Amino acid sequence: MSYVPDDISSLLSEPIEHYINTNVVILEGDRFTDEALSLMKEKGVRSVLVSHVGEVVGIVSKTDILFKVMSQGRNPGKVRLREIMTSPVLAVNPHNTMQETLSLMDKHVIRQVIVSSHSAVLGMVSRDDIFEKIHMATMSTAHTAIKGTPVCIINPKAIVYMKDITTAKLVCPYCESPFDTKEGLSSHIDRLHSGSGVLEGDVRRMFE
Repeated sequence: MSYVPDDISSLLSEPIEHYINTNVVILEGDRFTDEALSLMKEKGVRSVLVSHVGEVVGIVSKTDILFKVMSQGRNPGKVRLREIMTSPVLAVNPHNTMQETLSLMDKHVIRQVIVSSHSAVLGMVSRDDIFEKIHMATMSTAHTAIKGTPVCIINPKAIVYMKDITTAKLVCPYCESPFDTKEGLSSHIDRLHSGSGVLEGDVRRMFE
């Protein structure tokens, strides 16, 4: 699905079926880890599902191979997937929301889950994929806020700004806001510290 909701609340309420990655690799548990690594690289995926007589019984990720095989000096060509797989594999229904899917990952401290329906594997969803969609929604919201009409305006009397007046050529005598030109300071005082035009002449005479 190419469409991504432009706000995070809507995105998190979306059914996870809209964001399934169908690029899934499934290997029998008696296959070796070096074959799994080659397929992961070829398909551009982070893990393989491990099956036994046609049913998914576990999952092996690149991290599993790194820590359970490579770091222990074991030969990946001699270690079978069933020896290092994580089992059972957690799955969600395609109608579960993105928020529910994330909560399940958080609860079990995992990075990806199967999406299945009636015992059939539809695909996978990873935490990284979800966060990428959230990032896109966040950027869209920020762009809209900058581009669109603001929902409120700032009351300058209620906002305190950090001011660096060390390099300013001119400083407002009322609020110490820095300015580079006489015209900018004059306009600022007229607009915020008095009725329009009341101090225009006085302020200009300050710089004569």
